[in-house]
Amino acid sequence: MNIIVSGGGTGGHIYPALAIAKEIKEIYKDKVNIYYVGTPDGMEKELAIREGYTYRQVRVMGMPRNFSKESIKSAKELLVGLNDSRKIINELNPKLIIATGGYVCFPISYVGKLKKIPICIHEQNAFPGITNKILSRYASKVFITFDESKKYFKYPERTILTGNPIRKELFLVDKVAVYKAFDLNSDKPIIVSFGGSGGQNSLNDAMLSFIDSISELSDIQLIHITGKSHYDSFKESLEKKGVDLHENIKIFPYLYDLPKVLNIATLAIASAGAITLAEISALGIPSILIPKAYTAENHQEYNAQVFEQAGASMVIKEKDLNGEVLTKTIYELINDKKKLLEMGHNAKKIMNTNATEIIVDELKQYLR
Repeated sequence: MNIIVSGGGTGGHIYPALAIAKEIKEIYKDKVNIYYVGTPDGMEKELAIREGYTYRQVRVMGMPRNFSKESIKSAKELLVGLNDSRKIINELNPKLIIATGGYVCFPISYVGKLKKIPICIHEQNAFPGITNKILSRYASKVFITFDESKKYFKYPERTILTGNPIRKELFLVDKVAVYKAFDLNSDKPIIVSFGGSGGQNSLNDAMLSFIDSISELSDIQLIHITGKSHYDSFKESLEKKGVDLHENIKIFPYLYDLPKVLNIATLAIASAGAITLAEISALGIPSILIPKAYTAENHQEYNAQVFEQAGASMVIKEKDLNGEVLTKTIYELINDKKKLLEMGHNAKKIMNTNATEIIVDELKQYLR
């Protein structure tokens, strides 16, 4: 039987889709063929192919919030995407379509519904994205990460609280090997900072001051991930400030091994994307969250509020963020081991770690 999985735009949509697909494949093995549907040049293409899935392309672009020339262009592209989707559906005749968010999900799911194919969606955020809110009207099941999101769907009775699917690799890490691979000391605090899969300008700018403050201190170790497009400018900024990177500081443009590194983190500093929060919750990592102010429906701020209210994170809004504020907050936490322990304990209570299994168990009725 054939199954279509679709989710795109950001890692927050893509990684849950890949986790669900992997769990289905492990259970059903050769009985299922999984096809990943995404855009021709989205990051989902690289990640899905990297995981070994057959990739099918749908041409579509996001719809602007306000009417403009781009709206007309988007509408025309949507018609193309619907036609691409019709061809894919007719060819594959899938038993099920699983959508995890991003505008690429709409055409393939909409055409699938017209063909009476079951649609199940997963929403990662506390405030749902517009695509998932629309698709929820056609979906048989709506899997949600936060109970707070239920009220935003037209048919809340279709929602099932599952948590966010997490890569199993997160729990299969040899910590001793990670310390060795990154040349880190297990007896000293390790801070891991990153602004989601694409990086975060505001976090990078604020981290410059903190890096300057620890450049000659070996008591604090740092792994900072800039995002591929920000790496060169970040390194140039460090050079202009005259900051020497000692062995306790590691800077990367991107890190496929992030799940491994999170396993040894004393403190995480990150934006408030869904996959990030799921992983730091699963591992019980205390955090400083800096929600991106420009995300759709400002969903990261809603996500961060859940963790702050649970006592798992300290939240700094981008408008309040600067190097001095961030550096002060980091030192306050790093020097308070009791507070870190309490935050980590609270983080672990927020989300289910078996979300993938719960979702796939719910999907079994469509996979007979």
